[in-house]
Amino acid sequence: REMGLPVTVAERAGAPLVGALGGVVGAVAADLQLENGVDLRTHVTVTALEGDSAGRVRAVHLSDESVVETDVVVVSLGSVRNTEWLTGSGLGSGPRGIACDAGCRAFDFRGIVTDDVFVAGDVARSPHALFGYQFLSLEHWGNAVAQAETAAHNMICRGADRRPHLWMPAFWSSMFGVNIKSVGVPPMGEELMITQGSLAERRFAGVYGYKGRIVAAVTFDNTRWLEFYQAQIERGAPFPVEFPTMDRRPENRQPVPAGFPDPSLPTHGPMVTLSGYSPADQQLVFHPARH
Repeated sequence: REMGLPVTVAERAGAPLVGALGGVVGAVAADLQLENGVDLRTHVTVTALEGDSAGRVRAVHLSDESVVETDVVVVSLGSVRNTEWLTGSGLGSGPRGIACDAGCRAFDFRGIVTDDVFVAGDVARSPHALFGYQFLSLEHWGNAVAQAETAAHNMICRGADRRPHLWMPAFWSSMFGVNIKSVGVPPMGEELMITQGSLAERRFAGVYGYKGRIVAAVTFDNTRWLEFYQAQIERGAPFPVEFPTMDRRPENRQPVPAGFPDPSLPTHGPMVTLSGYSPADQQLVFHPARH
């Protein structure tokens, strides 16, 4: 869009980033796209791509029966964990990944931990002490590096010398010059509380709460607060947030529903997958044909 091309986005969810950051923050991202000239289509899926005799794409058919002429298509379909090669291995593997303990040791199909098979990366599902020992699959390259280091350490150590993998989930992106970052596990959050700044100005910090504890934080152009909130997550700080803020108070400091979709429904998925939740992604970005 910044290159001056007309762009249409077909989004299965109600707004961009809904699966990762919830509907409240997704609405901010949607407004940002619309104000920058993106033709944002929500609650739609792609039913067909139409090409010409030369094999070039010429049109996109959407589930609302609309058709958009286009000559460039970018498709984001998500990922599938590569575990099928482990069928019959005796390990506890499946479409959601390979179950392992906090030390990266794989479970077998009976739920008994092994001592000679270790797992790291997107495919690993392990309990995280900071998030109620929920089994998490962390889809981020930083986690893959850190978890591989833990797995390698534990492979060559025994007993008390072994250590758990406690990498803090993190996510970052940018949209039309706005820096978006988060720590923790936003999709676990039931409620969201804006603690600094303003949604309307798109410069804010928001905190996610789950069962009376802070489990995640997100910032738009306010990264300086992330380190503070990461420390709050690590110590199990209570939610709603009660402490005063150093910058001007937002207009409404009351928690609101975070607006995450029903996990049983496919949507644009988060960077962190909870146990039992493996969302399908479908987002398509394209620019209409130039005449």
